[in-house]
Amino acid sequence: MLPEFWSLFGWGALIVVVIFTLTWLLSLRLNNFSFVDVAWSYGLVFLAPLYAIAGSGYSPRKILATAMAVLWSLRLGSYLLTRIARHHPHEDVRYQVLRKDWKDHLARHFFFFFQAQALLILLLSVPVLLACLNPAPQLSAIEIIGAIVWFIGICGEAISDAQMSAFKHKPDSKGKVCQEGLWRYSRHPNYFFESTVWWGFWLFACGSPWGWITVYAPVMILYALLRVTGIPLTEKCAVESKGEAYLEYQRTTSAFVPWARKT
Repeated sequence: MLPEFWSLFGWGALIVVVIFTLTWLLSLRLNNFSFVDVAWSYGLVFLAPLYAIAGSGYSPRKILATAMAVLWSLRLGSYLLTRIARHHPHEDVRYQVLRKDWKDHLARHFFFFFQAQALLILLLSVPVLLACLNPAPQLSAIEIIGAIVWFIGICGEAISDAQMSAFKHKPDSKGKVCQEGLWRYSRHPNYFFESTVWWGFWLFACGSPWGWITVYAPVMILYALLRVTGIPLTEKCAVESKGEAYLEYQRTTSAFVPWARKT
């Protein structure tokens, strides 16, 4: 199993390096580095089918693991591509901040940043790779549970994104806080369900040899959402743009896990 793992992992590494290098060149040309998010989201569209086609595992498991990866990737990637293209040439605030920090060597710093994103999606693809190498002739209970958790996560995230999109398209929504649907019970239901998706991937991988070690995948996602580019930056911008209305939203509404509102 190990030689096959490292062979496919190596091919995966080559693929993501090429993809993110091309995206870096495109971003330089368009003067908009937000497109790295699209490349990151679409990464599993390229990696998962490779693992399934070349992997020697049980075919039904490979098909299910690939479907989970590709559906997540296509949904999130298409959502981000639509949003970024609609706002182009406006760049996400995260990359505006990095521009200021890296202004002396902008292209070089962003090149390494893009390659770091390539490494991240490669590491996140390992649960799918291990599943595609698992020869066990039937799905285990933990794999079925993982697929169910993944399904709950991707449905919840899609619903959250659709509710926010519908709110933003209302003519009187500018300056207001979305508190409709899932957003009434969590300030970031999309982030919560994104985390749920990755716990589902991990549980699914636990049905394969060494799959448990990929617990780093949901932990990395959770850390990023709670401490890095997810909630902290989103909330900072929301308070700046919506003021007291968002401060009241923070007081009454759970930050992450959907929960009953405070009075």
